[in-house]
Amino acid sequence: MDKNDWVTQLWVAATLLTRLPLPHLPSEAFADGARAVWAYPLIGILVGGSGAAIGQTALFLGIPAYGAATLALGMMMLITGAMHEDGLADVFDGFWGGFASERRLEIMRDSQIGTYGVLALGLVTLLRIVAVAALLGASGWAVMLGAVASRAMMPLCMYALPHARSDGLSQSVGKPQFSRVILACGIAASAVWIGLGKEGVVAFVMALGVSLAMIRLAKHKIGGQTGDVLGATQQLAEAAFLLTLTALFA
Repeated sequence: MDKNDWVTQLWVAATLLTRLPLPHLPSEAFADGARAVWAYPLIGILVGGSGAAIGQTALFLGIPAYGAATLALGMMMLITGAMHEDGLADVFDGFWGGFASERRLEIMRDSQIGTYGVLALGLVTLLRIVAVAALLGASGWAVMLGAVASRAMMPLCMYALPHARSDGLSQSVGKPQFSRVILACGIAASAVWIGLGKEGVVAFVMALGVSLAMIRLAKHKIGGQTGDVLGATQQLAEAAFLLTLTALFA
């Protein structure tokens, strides 16, 4: 992979995973978007690093920990357009709002949010705020690395499951090669090890376990994955990673 190629793939990953006003790439750059999955953890550095910086600044200015954590997550949601949070809500609405795969997929595509989605989004966001509030003072790295580790779980889900529908963002991106999935996980695991040591590795394993459980659940509920499933996997993996660190650092 030459320099221009990996820069393009990094740009593709940033375009897919954020809502930043990036210069437009030619359409052919997205013809095989799955080639860019190795860079997903690197986008986590941008998203999580921005959130951690805002949180640390808020603490420095005297804002209480929970306020700082809320601002940190708000920045992360702003950068991503809250697409992963939207996926989490859609998945919970669909998985538990229908009795057949077709109906579940139909509910997931509906722009309205139901009771299951509201509860899931509220609970997971609350858990993330609690964890970030506890970690900001101890380790700003933890917040950033939670974003890194959780985005490495998305390529894993893309590889492990077939597409549940014949259209949509995930289907258009395609299925990644195993080598690129391993590279994404390797980048994330290395960053976690360097930044947090053995506690980070334990948290990474917990995030991996939650992601594998999500993969199994998606296979059972809709027979595969969608963009919403990828977003939900990221959210749950990040929550698991951060909560594990709060327990280890307590």
